[in-house]
Amino acid sequence: MFKKVLVANRGEIACRIFRTCERLGIPTVAVFSDADVLSPHVARADEAIRIGPAKVSDSYLNIPAILAAIGDVGADAVHPGYGLLSERRAFADAVRDGGAVFIGPPSAALEAFGDKIKARQVARSVGVSPPPGSDQPIDPKDSSSLKTEAERIGLPLLIKAAAGGGGIGMQIVRDLAELERAAQTCADRGLAAFGDGRIYLERYLEGPRHIEVQVFCDGLGNAVALGERECSVQRRHQKIIEESPSPAGFFSGPSGAERRSKLFHAALSVVRAAGYRGAGTVEFVADRTGELYFLEVNARLQVEHPVTELVTGLDLVELQLRVAAGESLPTAALTPKFDGHAIEVRLYAEDPQKGFLPQPGLLQRFDLPSDLPGVRIDSGVVAGQEITPHYDPMLAKIAAHGQTREEAFERLQAALAECRIELVGPKGPRATNLAFLQKVLASSEFRAGQYDTSLAETLNRS
Repeated sequence: MFKKVLVANRGEIACRIFRTCERLGIPTVAVFSDADVLSPHVARADEAIRIGPAKVSDSYLNIPAILAAIGDVGADAVHPGYGLLSERRAFADAVRDGGAVFIGPPSAALEAFGDKIKARQVARSVGVSPPPGSDQPIDPKDSSSLKTEAERIGLPLLIKAAAGGGGIGMQIVRDLAELERAAQTCADRGLAAFGDGRIYLERYLEGPRHIEVQVFCDGLGNAVALGERECSVQRRHQKIIEESPSPAGFFSGPSGAERRSKLFHAALSVVRAAGYRGAGTVEFVADRTGELYFLEVNARLQVEHPVTELVTGLDLVELQLRVAAGESLPTAALTPKFDGHAIEVRLYAEDPQKGFLPQPGLLQRFDLPSDLPGVRIDSGVVAGQEITPHYDPMLAKIAAHGQTREEAFERLQAALAECRIELVGPKGPRATNLAFLQKVLASSEFRAGQYDTSLAETLNRS
């Protein structure tokens, strides 16, 4: 395996990776900014090295500083976690050029899937259809081309960042009068978040469900789909509740198994076409008839990977490490056994009543349940820690597993009922989304499994 793994990330995902490394006896290295000196991920690692000030561009996105840290500690492998530099080809190449192993896909796959327009082309090359949309980037300032393309695709449509992810910059357009403003907004946000202002247009499907497939490929020709995840509970186009398997009606009944099998085949076809290796997620959107369209590939470990681990019994981080070390996928992964149902919620320091705006502040109390049957908690913060405006405000992921969806649901509800959180800002208490998560779970739509990507926003307005 590896002699020392540096995790080029922070918070809960760094802690999660360290947990597997500890079990495997692999020494670990954390990197941290000035804002994270007291972060649990720093204390958990065997070694820790400062990489810069609080600003994310000067620390966790600072490739030279992280490369210097890799050299200073003699790490022979680097795990990028998710977000930040995890899908940056330039970072992966630099790690490999420096002699360390990048625990992620090959550079060619990062190149193919890091650009959403190229990813659409890869999917089409193997007969997997994306929604109708642009084959080339569109200049947001070219009003004539924008209008022509929008009319060709048809309203409503989505304007998306070509280098995007996590819903950043995405704009829904229902009227051509909104087109130019929305295009420029998307381009500006893409440039700010990814250093890339290119945009493209895509047909917006009304009432869609967001379904993704966890895939794993080794370097020896093996590839497997480890089930699907339903990710339709979203705010601002970002997921907040995920479950596996999907409760969508089109996966039940006589044709459900065949539809699921076709979905898995499509996902594997896409990643095989790019010579993929490691963990990845192929995302699809389903219209109201159950027709599935390719969206994108996230060439990394996903935030919501715990629900897959709970229903398969596999450690996806361990699989990443073994595949990156040149090993084949083990039999348990190649012939997975799916057990029961799992549901996960993302607990954020954000205010649903204020458009889900982040709520930085001092986490005075942070008591989450422990030792509840079937409940798993992944967190990277502790009481007494400052939740800063510099980074994502996620406090924890709380997941529950049961033999049935109802059992998983009841266990998750019980876990959330035991959470006690006090977040305080300069002017008094700050909000979290705990009560809102409970509201979504209690809704008749969620209970019935009959929901789409509009559910969270609709409930927040009610």
